[in-house]
Amino acid sequence: MTDTYEGKRILVTGGTGSFGHTVTKKLLERDVAEIRVLSRDEAKQDQMRHDIDDPRVRFYVGDVRDYLSVERATRDVDYVFHAAALKQVPSCEFFPMEAVKTNVIGSENVVRAAEASGVTSLVCLSTDKAVYPVNAMGMSKAMMEKVAQSHGLNNPNAGTTVSCVRYGNVMYSRGSVIPLFLRQLKAGKNLTVTNPDMTRFMMSLDNSVSLVEFAFQNALQGDLFIRKAESCTIGDLAQAVINLFQPSASVEVIGTRHAEKLSEALASREELARAQDMGDYFRISADNRDLNYSVYVEKGDVTQTQFADYDSHTVDRMSVSDVEGLLLTLPEIRRELQAAGRPVEKSTAA
Repeated sequence: MTDTYEGKRILVTGGTGSFGHTVTKKLLERDVAEIRVLSRDEAKQDQMRHDIDDPRVRFYVGDVRDYLSVERATRDVDYVFHAAALKQVPSCEFFPMEAVKTNVIGSENVVRAAEASGVTSLVCLSTDKAVYPVNAMGMSKAMMEKVAQSHGLNNPNAGTTVSCVRYGNVMYSRGSVIPLFLRQLKAGKNLTVTNPDMTRFMMSLDNSVSLVEFAFQNALQGDLFIRKAESCTIGDLAQAVINLFQPSASVEVIGTRHAEKLSEALASREELARAQDMGDYFRISADNRDLNYSVYVEKGDVTQTQFADYDSHTVDRMSVSDVEGLLLTLPEIRRELQAAGRPVEKSTAA
C-alpha cells in the first residue's frame, strides 16, 4: 500500500467476500483511519470480525439494492471499493432480474451515494465476462460498467472519480473452481471439468487488489483498467491440481454449463483502439463524445481494425508446469498441501 490511504476512511461493498477479506487485511497494514464493510450477511460479518479483530474495521449490515443503506455507509468516506455483486453464471441465468437489481441498480446506488457523500474515488470491480457478454451475469456487469462511465459523461464537474477494473478468474476466491477441485479430491473423487479446452485468465487475489490500488492511484473519470495476464486451459488447471495433490486422480468431462464461453476477453479490439499501455496494465479511457454528432457525417474510428481482442485463447498460455508454479504462490494452496502432508515444493508434480 502507498500513503494514499493514510488517515482515510474506506468503504468496501460486498466486503465479506474473498476480495473484501483480502483488501481489508492489506489496508490494515497501513495507517488507515477506518474501513467499513457493507454486506447483507451478518453471519459472515461476525466471522470476519473475529478473524480480523481490529477496531478500525466497522461493519454495516445493508444491501446495495437499498440506496439508504448505501448512503448511510458512505457518509464521511474518502474511497469506495465496490465489490458487491451476483457472480455465479448459472444462478444469474435462472434469475436475471436479480442480477440486474444487484449488479446494475445496486451499482447505480453506490455511484449516487458516493457522489452525494463527497467520496474522492470509487472503483467498481468488473469481469472479463462483460466483454461480448453471452450470459446474464456478463450482461449485468457490462451494464454496471456503463453506469460507472455515464457518471462522468453526465456530470463533467463531478467531485467523485468513478472508474472500473476488469479481471478474469481470481484463483481460490469463494465460488471458484479450485476449492471445488480440492473438495472433490478430499472426497476421493475425480475432478469434474465442463470442457478441458476452455481457456481462462488466471489472477491471484493479491494481484486483483494490486489492480484496484493501481486504479485508485491513476484513474481519471470513466477509466477502465485491466491487468495483463496469461491464460490456461481448464484441463491444464485441473491436471496441475492433480499433480500437486493426488497424482492418481483423473479428469472427468461433464459438459458445458449454462451460458459458458469457450474463451473470455479482458478487452475488445474497439477498447484497445483507445487504450494506453501502462506496462503491466492497460488504461481504457471512456468514450467521452457527446450526442451532438455531425449533421451530415458520422465520424468513426479507422484504427479499430488494427487491433485484436485481448482474449484468453490468443494471449500467452501457461503450461501445466507453469500453472503448478502459479498455484504454489497462493497461501491457501500451500496450507492445503501442508495439511495433506504433501511437500510444498515444485517437485511434487508427477
